[in-house]
Amino acid sequence: MALDELKSAVPDYAKDLKLNLGSVIGNSDLPGQQLWGTVLACAIASRSPKVLRELEPEAKANLSPEAYTAAKSAAAVMAMNNVFYRTRHLLSDPEYGNLRAGLRMNVIGNPGVEKVDFELWSLAVSAINGCGQCLDSHEQVLRKAGVDRETIQEAVKIAAVIQAVGVTLDSEDVLA
Repeated sequence: MALDELKSAVPDYAKDLKLNLGSVIGNSDLPGQQLWGTVLACAIASRSPKVLRELEPEAKANLSPEAYTAAKSAAAVMAMNNVFYRTRHLLSDPEYGNLRAGLRMNVIGNPGVEKVDFELWSLAVSAINGCGQCLDSHEQVLRKAGVDRETIQEAVKIAAVIQAVGVTLDSEDVLA
């Protein structure tokens, strides 16, 4: 199992990450599609080749082709949106918020999977990319759809752990 290989690659000084990786993926209460779509989207967003190489095959095996593509789409569109909306939020001139974005993001309206799943994946990617405006937007959509805070927090925990494992393993590769 690739998850075990990834856990074994985590150095001893980051034992907490190893334990957390096993629990947030191995003991998740999320339904399979939500779990593995979150894992895949976050592995892509982590920008860690090792994390993506290890987690992608299991995600692909646990997702329908449509969900697999939608999770990749969530990572892609949020890579763009998180930069754009975070920048608009950080600029001190509020008039930027009144300008038309003019960016294509059709996949958000028609992701090919349940909207709730896509929103959850988008929220998790936004957590990695640090866009507060996107986090708020996706969290509100999820809450209006009846998703509880525990589910949202679980996706954020997956994002946090995958990102931390990626940073740790990539830094170890550089230092080796």
